[in-house]
Amino acid sequence: MARHEELPVPIFSTLEPVYGDGSQLEEAQLRYDILKSKFIQFFGHPPHLYARSPGRVNLIGEHIDYEGYSVLPMAIRQDTIVAIRKHDAGESEKLLRIANVNDDKYTMCTYPADPEQEIDLQKHRWGHYFICGYKGYHEYAKSKGLDAGVPVGLDVIVDGTVPTGSGLSSSAAFVCSSTIAIMASFDANFPKKDIAQLTCECEQHIGTQSGGMDQAISVMAQSGFAELIDFNPIRATDVQLPAGGSFVIAHSLAESQKAVTAATNYNNRVVECRLAAIVLGIKLGMKPQEAITKAKTLSDVEGLCVSFAGSSDPVVAVKELLVEDPYTAEDIEKITEESLQAIFADSPTSMDVLKAANHYKLFQRASHVYSEAKRVYAFKDTVLSKLGEEDMLKKLGDLMNDSHYSCSVLYECSCPELEELVKICRDNGALGARLTGAGWGGCAVALVKENIVPQFILNLKEQFYQSRIEKGVINKNDLGLYVFASKPSSGAAIFKF
Repeated sequence: MARHEELPVPIFSTLEPVYGDGSQLEEAQLRYDILKSKFIQFFGHPPHLYARSPGRVNLIGEHIDYEGYSVLPMAIRQDTIVAIRKHDAGESEKLLRIANVNDDKYTMCTYPADPEQEIDLQKHRWGHYFICGYKGYHEYAKSKGLDAGVPVGLDVIVDGTVPTGSGLSSSAAFVCSSTIAIMASFDANFPKKDIAQLTCECEQHIGTQSGGMDQAISVMAQSGFAELIDFNPIRATDVQLPAGGSFVIAHSLAESQKAVTAATNYNNRVVECRLAAIVLGIKLGMKPQEAITKAKTLSDVEGLCVSFAGSSDPVVAVKELLVEDPYTAEDIEKITEESLQAIFADSPTSMDVLKAANHYKLFQRASHVYSEAKRVYAFKDTVLSKLGEEDMLKKLGDLMNDSHYSCSVLYECSCPELEELVKICRDNGALGARLTGAGWGGCAVALVKENIVPQFILNLKEQFYQSRIEKGVINKNDLGLYVFASKPSSGAAIFKF
């Protein structure tokens, strides 16, 4: 039987296979009904089909997917739905019209139906995420020698329940659902692993570098399982979590503006990791030019680190070979014998980082990546072990706590609100709690015993959210968007009713 990353996105004629039954199904049915009526209101026709892709919470393995390491996320029930209608080839108006159910906040975006169009990164428009998928689909079809046909107009309406800036991959859910909707409109259905790869590349069109975890879990998730996601090639392995534990996701209410702050936050860390890999490579015997060419990620030099240290832990080599003090550009250029501008000349996003950065923390970033990569496998091995449930949950919680410390202290991607929220989670009985997603805002995820979940959420509301409600930061009625328990949900799907 084919592994599920080899299979195409499933096509359903009813909502039950994805949304289950009971109140969740009723809620979903209402959303799709509203989406259809809004579509008719905007465009005068019903949509041809719908595509959905969920948000995700990363349980462990933060900021290591773009370094070539495996991660362990699960899909959540919140998702982005894209309703779409493809114009006939004969219709004269060749425009992409992208509307949103929440049209007060997101006004309609209109673009030419041109797969070659450039995206203006200086003007952040919400419709850019759809255009990423549009360009990605056509690039992929071309690379596979498929005929994507002449560009035609598309009418689109979007409905998303993944909170934006939450670290729960609202952007990946949007790009994945858009790409899948476009693909299905053109009667194509690629293997899930190819969709994950192309949507990862799509997001680079709008200036964020990505390792592909968000897209892979959004497309490949299986209901009831977290997934160990491997890269190069992309693979997903089902991981059954212990029944006695539940994950509570809580928003810190600090929004992570990933695209806006990329040069100083997210993309800065990508550059620091690449520089750490190059410097380690040179110190471990590679010629400078060879290291610049071959050491793209820290996983590329892990073998050398392990051989040098005579230990299975590459952090031993990091401690020996890199200094804890921040490196200046000049410090690094003495080692690389090449300017940083020359090293990153082919990457506009990295050049933006160089303009903004005064120094580079190579020791800390490499220490985080190597130790976090080991924690992912320790998490999976614990779930597969013969430990009793009590001991298993405790060990998983300890790994999550260690991960948060590493993200906060070594990778510096936390923020005061996340630190406060993580502490409150632990004080109220969480076995483990950590930031999740890119960080610098967004959500924390806490591992909590199933039987205390309702009281735990109540305590969070009182101790973290109540003061924010009183200050008018959030509305009390919206609390369900900001703190909720989640079991692993299903991945992307196409609906044709």
